[in-house]
Amino acid sequence: MSGIIVVGAQWGDEGKGKVVDVFSAESDYVVRYQGGANAGHTLVVDGKKTVLHLVPSGILHDTTKCIIAAGVVLDLEQINKEISALKVSGILKSNDQILISDAATVLLPHHRKLDQAREQALKNEKIGTTGKGIGPAYEDRAARRALLFGELFLDDTKVQKKLEHSLKETNFLLKNFYNSEAVELDEVMAAVRMAREELKAFRCLDVSLMIHKALESGRRVLFEGAQGTLLDLNHGTYPYVTSSSTLAGSACIGSGVGPTAIDKVIGITKAYTTRVGSGPFPTELLDETGKDLQDKGSEFGATTGRPRRCGWLDLVALKYAIRTNGINSLALMKLDVLSGFKEIKVCVAYKDPSGNVVDEYPMNSSLVENMTPIFESVEGWSEDISECKTIEELPNSVNSYLKKVETAVGVSIDVVSVGPGRKQTIWVKPLFN
Repeated sequence: MSGIIVVGAQWGDEGKGKVVDVFSAESDYVVRYQGGANAGHTLVVDGKKTVLHLVPSGILHDTTKCIIAAGVVLDLEQINKEISALKVSGILKSNDQILISDAATVLLPHHRKLDQAREQALKNEKIGTTGKGIGPAYEDRAARRALLFGELFLDDTKVQKKLEHSLKETNFLLKNFYNSEAVELDEVMAAVRMAREELKAFRCLDVSLMIHKALESGRRVLFEGAQGTLLDLNHGTYPYVTSSSTLAGSACIGSGVGPTAIDKVIGITKAYTTRVGSGPFPTELLDETGKDLQDKGSEFGATTGRPRRCGWLDLVALKYAIRTNGINSLALMKLDVLSGFKEIKVCVAYKDPSGNVVDEYPMNSSLVENMTPIFESVEGWSEDISECKTIEELPNSVNSYLKKVETAVGVSIDVVSVGPGRKQTIWVKPLFN
């Protein structure tokens, strides 16, 4: 079997989209296994930028099949918009390039409305949600009242009955708790009818079986996640997390394949650290250096446009991501952004309020919040590395930085990105053995 999981090893925005796009050239299938339209992947090919939220990043390769699995919450409006844009641009040449699981959860207008009302009500204690309705959609799934993608194609009477059950509680909360307008059933049904016509060509009855057969026949399958490890619902900086499990194990659950189908887990990390929204961030730089990283790295969210908080690479957090995901290979992104810094720091441990040195990532967010990073410095470099094609072409100080990271976390860096383009990728080791 040839199953590889690509997982974010920070708070998301690590560059998974570019990695999956590059890896897709060697893959037969790319499977998106969790999350929703609250995450965006920005791809740059021949200078042209494509932003995807739900369609897997492998779509830029017309021989790669892209699958949206059962673990995803499917925003009907967003997926229609993406597919239309891909058709107009000539990227989507055939409908069979995209397959959507009948078991995927459908995200509808009332989910977005409830999400936004909740975040607004939190005022100064906001979680930092994108307001895309992801949480309420997953809640409906857990409460067994969600509309599944395959159910879009039932007759209107059956769909309305399901929606009435979901809307009853949502509208009660909107009107009586959040002092907001209710969402009418007609509005939701209109969205369903439009999506039904637009999306019926992409329906797949059994994604799990399709992936199983692909793996069994020796096809190369890439599993693509959204967000990052530290936003995981169970193991992230709770409550400042997303509404799904972002860990590598979720690839098996969301796609319907067993863990023995997986050969490799690739962790994606920037050469520094970023975070969007609220929550603890030990290595955050609130000075000119943080602003420089933000500007040089164009650190603004693909989904919301919000500026990302920036800081030095946190090796304590990275080791935690490696452990919880079973990462056995690293892809280091945006190394070129560090060019021009005379001194580069990495966080090797924390110090707690009592002065104790902590070298394991705390599970409790309030503990993380009170940690002071312990930094070690390495020599920076001034050279432009964006045209380097091999590790040997990189300056000595760059290779020293890479070696320090590898030694500290105990996992090899097998891919290095030195720019946003496909060709600005250095392969240290091949993707598939």
